[in-house]
Amino acid sequence: MTRRIREYTVADLEYLNTVNCVRMTNDDAVELGLFAVQVIKEWDLNLAVEVVLGGDVVFKAKLKDTNVDNDAWLAGKAAAAERFEEPSLLVKLRHRANGAPFEDRTDVDHEVVKAHGGSIPLRVDGEIVGTITMSGEPDAVDHEAAAEALARFLDSRGLPHKRRS
Repeated sequence: MTRRIREYTVADLEYLNTVNCVRMTNDDAVELGLFAVQVIKEWDLNLAVEVVLGGDVVFKAKLKDTNVDNDAWLAGKAAAAERFEEPSLLVKLRHRANGAPFEDRTDVDHEVVKAHGGSIPLRVDGEIVGTITMSGEPDAVDHEAAAEALARFLDSRGLPHKRRS
């Protein structure tokens, strides 16, 4: 099944900057990762997923033909989400909306920080404690799958969030 690639705007993604997980333990991170695997399988995607807490990889899975080549993308997208404190796709879209593509920045090591969709910061009490990141499909699909996994995780705890329309 071919998935339609959604076109996102800055406004579509800003809500993710207010999502609060209440807590995020290693067990919670694993559960979030398992929701991600569920989304990847249900949507028949070719994705790797990584959940990091405090710089420590707590959950990682590579489905279908994802491999070591995805590792730099996982790390780079997470670095963008952490540095700019918002989803990596939102970083990309904000730069594009301001007429200055992220790739044109000279103050960023583009081998280390990648403003491509797929990484979402995880917040507890408004503070970033980690990220969920996906890599392997077009970046909007990577983002959509990560956002869906996070939404399912929040739903399982009865926590508020906005679902994509």
